Amino acid sequence: MQNQQPAATNPKPWLDPNEQPFIRISNLTKKFDDFTAVDNVSLDIYRQELFCLLGGSGCGKSTLLRMLAGFETPTSGRIEIDGQDVANVPPYDRPTNMMFQSYALFPHMSVEKNVAYGLMRDGMAKSEANDRVNEMLKLVQLDGFATRKPDQLSGGQRQRVALARSLIKQPKLLLLDEPLGALDKKLREETQFELINIQESLGVTFIVVTHDQEEAMTLSTRIGVMDVGEIVQIGEPRDIYEFPQSRFVADFIGSVNMFEGNVVDDAENYVRIHCKQADCHIHVAHGVSCTENQKLWFAIRPEKMTLSREKPESNYNFVEGKVDEIAYMGNLSVFRIKLTSGDIIRVTKSNLLRRDEDNISWDETVYLSWEDTAGVVLMQ
Repeated sequence: MQNQQPAATNPKPWLDPNEQPFIRISNLTKKFDDFTAVDNVSLDIYRQELFCLLGGSGCGKSTLLRMLAGFETPTSGRIEIDGQDVANVPPYDRPTNMMFQSYALFPHMSVEKNVAYGLMRDGMAKSEANDRVNEMLKLVQLDGFATRKPDQLSGGQRQRVALARSLIKQPKLLLLDEPLGALDKKLREETQFELINIQESLGVTFIVVTHDQEEAMTLSTRIGVMDVGEIVQIGEPRDIYEFPQSRFVADFIGSVNMFEGNVVDDAENYVRIHCKQADCHIHVAHGVSCTENQKLWFAIRPEKMTLSREKPESNYNFVEGKVDEIAYMGNLSVFRIKLTSGDIIRVTKSNLLRRDEDNISWDETVYLSWEDTAGVVLMQ
């Protein structure tokens, strides 16, 4: 199959101010009567990205995707795809295709006929269509399933048929709405890497809508986190996880411990925070644009905390508590530590040894400590 997409020359075009976006969304709003589903969203996506829109139910991510596809008309704002304003372009004339969560396969058609459907509707010669279908089925590892019907396939196989049908017409942009939502956890994890390989081999730009944080972290070049119709942060997966810009993003992406406190010492290269409820002082090894006594939040991931029976010698960056619950997850254990305030702190510990005779157990008094570079200070 001929790849019509230009080869990518810049692995991170969003960092280059001279790069032109492939998709430019400007001040896009969609209202349904008095309800604002998408609220003044602006977003640039670059050629050959695998971009994820991540958010909870009702945040506006699927509505944004449907506007890109042409299935919803914006209330205001502008959408450009490859330099073309598509505001008045119907879905069938846009350089896009959309893959739905339900897959929407024709149950009476074989796999090959499902995949070829769009080509035959366009009047492509049967011999050429067959060649394209065979190549696509090989790409999605279904070349031995051409004559089967959808009800003879597993969930993962049906997902790949739907993907092949979405890609067969070589769109410039593929929109995927919760594409792996119907698969079980293990199959979903395996299919994520298959999806990445297919996207990279074809060079097609993908935009994936998902509510699954792990899926977004695995798939994407960048993530746009949405909440109540707005994009609240855009970044590469590591940046979103390690450097959230708000309490919402920190809490939504993975697990996090949040300490509310007040600034007691603000210097150029450090800040000290007092957390009254947890009865601790927090030292952060970088400056923050804040004022003395200002309220802010310190967020730290469970895996960045150290669990010990021994009290640290330092006067800051530790809390005391009692082990309330332990969950053994195989590769790691999750400890829920109850502080004297009643707050619960989560800490994870890698299970490096098959047997750990000295492992911390329930009801023990323990100390949680962390490095002064381990967390992030949040102002909102």
